[in-house]
Amino acid sequence: MIFNEKNASAVITALATSIKTIFNNAFDAAPSQWNLVAMEVPSNGKSNSYAWIEKFPKLRKWLGDKVISQLSAHAYTITNDDFEATVEIDRNDIEDDNIGIYKPQAQMAGESSKQWADDLVFTAISQGFHQPCYDGKSFYATNHEVGAGKGKKLVSNKLDVKLDASSLEAARNSYGKARTMIRSMKDNEGRPLNLNPNILLVPPALEDEANVLMTVDRLEDGKPNPYKGTATVVVAGWLETDSEWHLLDASKAIKPIIFQPRKQPVFVALTDTSSDSVFNRKKFKFGAEARGAAGYGLWQMAVGSTGEK
Repeated sequence: MIFNEKNASAVITALATSIKTIFNNAFDAAPSQWNLVAMEVPSNGKSNSYAWIEKFPKLRKWLGDKVISQLSAHAYTITNDDFEATVEIDRNDIEDDNIGIYKPQAQMAGESSKQWADDLVFTAISQGFHQPCYDGKSFYATNHEVGAGKGKKLVSNKLDVKLDASSLEAARNSYGKARTMIRSMKDNEGRPLNLNPNILLVPPALEDEANVLMTVDRLEDGKPNPYKGTATVVVAGWLETDSEWHLLDASKAIKPIIFQPRKQPVFVALTDTSSDSVFNRKKFKFGAEARGAAGYGLWQMAVGSTGEK
């Protein structure tokens, strides 16, 4: 196809439509599971502040004036970042009807855009062993402070044991311990949070171990498995190590992880034939842009283990 001023607009419009269709089809078909563990809190600016995050308002007996739950003094802020995925198409390939070679790139851009939130959310979980949450401690830490004054206690949501289904004792000392830790969590007034962990998040290397723990009637030592069916196994390739595992309560309105979209992934195109990119390098550009971030909600709703002693 000869590419000239007369047909440039029609050719580029048709090309953009084709690339966008490929992108959208791949976007729609791509799997995504971030919403199993995170809550979406839209953003309307550069960042969001989450001073409210640690308050658990509950009904109490009304005696005298109402007791107002004050916002936390913690200034936990999640700042949005920019993201992009770009496909560059050479003008010669348009003239030579050789656009098919770019189809896989457009498909991967679409899939990457769909899983953008997964990338943010599961990376945040994996980095929770060293990234701070609203109280200034690492999301997974052994010294979170709960309560005030003489009633202040240090509470842990971090373990360093491997996920183990080899025996009832091993299961109790790994998954069972994490489950008890979450179910024992209390708020700053000492009231039970009544949490019920329902997600066991693991890397691909621990998928079989997690599935055994959640599905078999008896463990390898022949003893009954009390943990069968107590959580849904979620496997995420974004986790940074092969040994870490996470137990979360993602059943409530507030979840342990925050997905904060400022701009959801959108298809964009640079098709102006007079642009520097086209004039100097004969390159047209198509892709996606997004803006947002992920961060931490309530550490009480998650226990993470490095899987290493």
